[in-house]
Order: sequence, then structure tokens, then C-alpha cells
Amino acid sequence: MRMFVFGTGYSAGRIAALLRASGWAVAGTGRGGTVDFGDHGRVRAEVAASTHVLSSVPPDRDSGDPVLGRYGDLLAGSGKWLGYLSSTGVYGDAGGAWVDESAPVGTGRRTARSDADADWLGLGARVFRLPGIYGPGRSALDRVREGRAHRIDIAGQVFSRVHVDDIASGVLLGIDGPPGAYNLADDYPCSQNELIEHACRMLGAPVPPMQTMDEANLSPMARGFYAENRRVANGKAKRVLGWRPLFPTYREGLAACLQRDGQPDECE
Repeated sequence: MRMFVFGTGYSAGRIAALLRASGWAVAGTGRGGTVDFGDHGRVRAEVAASTHVLSSVPPDRDSGDPVLGRYGDLLAGSGKWLGYLSSTGVYGDAGGAWVDESAPVGTGRRTARSDADADWLGLGARVFRLPGIYGPGRSALDRVREGRAHRIDIAGQVFSRVHVDDIASGVLLGIDGPPGAYNLADDYPCSQNELIEHACRMLGAPVPPMQTMDEANLSPMARGFYAENRRVANGKAKRVLGWRPLFPTYREGLAACLQRDGQPDECE
């Protein structure tokens, strides 16, 4: 079996590492890949030789999905297994309510992502919708250590999240699953404030003060993060793929991150 990965970064790199450990041949573009995305001849040859294709490349707000724009003709009707790492941002703001794969999409601020999500589904892909991604080197622990952690005073705001290793296990199970959309999120949506407070306790660090978004001087991207409020249901992935998160809440996930601190990351 041979997988070609468009965008071998943090999450897709973890997936590639697990596949290689299982005996797969894996090639790809991106930071962890060896193929230049712009080398059309090489990319087309690699895709043609692959049995499976996964993309983690986000769409451009103006020009759409760059993978489908350049190489979509190779994928349409190819009979290859197709996978796409999407975002639960396609659901927009739900006012804190639960959303599953039957919820409306395309109503939020990420219309380009919603369009790409729909395009990959139209090709018969397995589309994995991901909430806030964390893991070794990219967690609340790192933000606390670096002085970048904030507590924002917004009542009732909740977020879903997923550990990078649980993304990888879900995608691998999706190799044998039917096409369609799958939410890969942990079992415990909660406020960002709760997460930061727990990370501070783990590190013995002071808890940052409660602030407004203006006082915290948040970036436009971070402000957009707080503009949407939803809980992401993961029942379909459990029911159809047999997926169970190894880290069902942030507590187990942060404990694993702390244990792995200082160890080399096989995805880098």
C-alpha cells in the first residue's frame, strides 16, 4: 500500500509515521515530505503510483483548494482512497450547542474551508473534521511556559479539541471505512479558561488574569476563534469506524504531553 500526502505537517506527519511503522510506503509534500508541491511532473507521478491520497492543505480564501486546483483531475474517478483533513469550523457558530455531521455547514466565517470540504466529499473522500488540535510541542502547556496563555472573560464559551495522536488513529481506521464526513473530537468540550487553569496547576505556574479580548490584545485569528461557540459530537466516528480517543479529555492529553516533553518528535 502506498500513501501520498499533500501537506506533511504536524497532523499529517503523525499519520505518515504510523503508516510507515505499519509497512506502508509514504511520500508527500510539505515540511515533512520530500516532494515539492510545485513540481508537477513529480507530484503527478507519485499520485499515479499511490493507492491512497491524503490532503491536509487548507484552502486559500480567494483561490480555493490548491490541491484540487492543480491535481484534482488526477483524483476524480481514479478509484484511489481519498482523505482530507478539514475543520469543524465548517459548522460556524452553534451558540454552544452540539453539532454532528448532519449539521448545516458553510454558515460560518470559513466559507473557503466549507467549499473545499464539500468538494472532497463530492470526490468520494473520507473527510475528517477536526477541532482545536494539540499535542507534544503544541499544547496549553507550551503557551503557559512561553507566557502566551490567556483567560478570556466570555461566559458560556466552550471549545472542542483533539490530540494529534487521536487524529492519526481516526484516519487510519478511516482507511477501511466508508466515504463521508467524520468528526474527530474528544469527549469533553470545555472552556479555554478551564484548560489553561489545569495546565498552570500541572506546571505550578500562576494563573493568568481574566481579561477581555481587547485587554489580551488577541490577533484577528484568535478573535475569530472566540467568535464561534459549539460542542462537537464524535458519535459517528465511534459507531462507523470503531474509533475511540486515547485521550478522551484534555486531562489525559496534557498528561501525555508533559510526559513526552524533551523527547524527539518523530514527525519533525
